[in-house]
Amino acid sequence: MPRKQNKKISYEKEADILRVELARVPIDYAQEMGPFVIHFSKRGIPVYVEVLNASRFLKESEQAFVREGVFAAPQMVQGAMRAVR
Repeated sequence: MPRKQNKKISYEKEADILRVELARVPIDYAQEMGPFVIHFSKRGIPVYVEVLNASRFLKESEQAFVREGVFAAPQMVQGAMRAVR
């Protein structure tokens, strides 16, 4: 049975950056994509994600869920919203 990998999520209030560790492997390079910085392994696998201006991004995401009729945002967004408030 494969081992479950724990994702690590942290928020840096001063910089307003939400960080999500997807895997514990060395980072080879990163690419900025809109409000995200995605860090990749040598094999091109996403390893680490940073959400820049996280409070704004999460508030806009929450509003989009409401606009689209999705009344309960996914748990990750709800937890992140609590962290940035």
